[in-house]
Amino acid sequence: MSVSSAVPGTAAPGAPPRLGGRDAAVLLVLCGAIFLEGIDVAMLNVALPSIRADLGMSTGALSWVLSAYVLGYGGFMLLGGRTADLLGRRRMFLLWLTVFVLFSGLGGLATEGWVLILARFVTGLSAAFMTPAGLAVITTTFAEGPRRNRALLVYAGTAAAGFSLGLVAGGLLTAVGWRWVFFAPVVLAGALLLAALPLIPRDEPPVRRAGERFDLAGAVAVTGAMLLLVYTVVRLGEPGASAGRTAAILAGGLALLAAFVAIERRSASPLVRLGLLRSGALVRANLGAMLFAGSFFGFQFVVTLYLQDLRGWSPVQTGLALLAVGVDAVLAPTLTPKLVQRFGNARVILGGFCLAALSYALFLPVGLDWTYPMMFPTMILTGLAFALAYGPLTIAATEGIAEHEQGLAGGLLNTAFQFGAALGLSAVTAVNLAATEAGGGARAGLDGFRAALVVPVVAVLLGALVTATGLGRRRAAAGREVSG
Repeated sequence: MSVSSAVPGTAAPGAPPRLGGRDAAVLLVLCGAIFLEGIDVAMLNVALPSIRADLGMSTGALSWVLSAYVLGYGGFMLLGGRTADLLGRRRMFLLWLTVFVLFSGLGGLATEGWVLILARFVTGLSAAFMTPAGLAVITTTFAEGPRRNRALLVYAGTAAAGFSLGLVAGGLLTAVGWRWVFFAPVVLAGALLLAALPLIPRDEPPVRRAGERFDLAGAVAVTGAMLLLVYTVVRLGEPGASAGRTAAILAGGLALLAAFVAIERRSASPLVRLGLLRSGALVRANLGAMLFAGSFFGFQFVVTLYLQDLRGWSPVQTGLALLAVGVDAVLAPTLTPKLVQRFGNARVILGGFCLAALSYALFLPVGLDWTYPMMFPTMILTGLAFALAYGPLTIAATEGIAEHEQGLAGGLLNTAFQFGAALGLSAVTAVNLAATEAGGGARAGLDGFRAALVVPVVAVLLGALVTATGLGRRRAAAGREVSG
């Protein structure tokens, strides 16, 4: 349906379209789900010290409270995205939102560390199926063009707000009791589930041809490969992890990935159509997403440790300091659609990467006596960079993809984000440990953090290069068309 000023609730020609009615209600539910995922992860980070003290967990076991979620999320994301296409997006979203409610509640009731780790793994697994299904509902509900772009930018801004506000909410809830970090998402997820039942449109899975079967071998191979590859990335940030064992796990993951490619080439009904990966625009979008996520989460992790470990700030103070990053929740649905409409998606993404590089570089000379006004330019620029890059990357990764493969496209994008986040965290941790002199006190700690901050700068500059390469190819193609 075209956007026209003659239709009530739509914008004038040339302006980003407004969303209203049932479509807005559907978007609100799906935004609530991605917001839930963001605050769930962010709140837990703040609550970890209290969890360790109450459950008597070792530092190694405590790290698995985070790693188990990453393993479930990253390991099953591709399968989750394709399952949404094959079995129905609404069905998968509702089913796995229910699982999310149940196992988040189990985490809050845990009295043993292993129960909490199990709950976090299944919660991550449920997010791996729920998130691409929700994204596919958006991309199939809103026709490709300005309306879908607006919806995706609102969706992206809400996700970013979850990460930012989750730090503050986690600090406040942990002050009451760490178990509320798990119970609060249960309440929100339950409300979303009740709203989603009547609102999310029903869809029918594609009709299969005679003799066509679910690609079980491909599903097993790709899930095993993703689990091993994500585990390899997680181990990179673990102090004392055996290099030989890590290399063996990586080799196993790569072998399963090669087996998956071989299976898909021979399969009559492949789980993942390999031809989809021949799209240069899609590959650049996913590579850019991986690098941007690695830079953002790596930076946030280093700053959080700097404020709490070196400066002695409380979790609530740290969350409030990072709250300025949440400006993207306002800018993504308001400013970014206008910029995309005027300058194009790729240029806006490139602008976001360049702003992020400037933002992180401004924090490189951080000192032990920095006041918050000295940090504020980095915080606000990081939020602006996120607003410019995150949503348009989502658009680029799903644009031009057939409706029956939108779940797969969403799975690829979220896998890229998750891999990037895990890789960024592991890289900054490894650099920080290597650059911190043992027993050197606060000055040595500061040197380690400064060295680790170089990682986000390098990652985002590589992302800018990937985006600029895509722009150059578009200009060359346009030149050939004109000359022809």
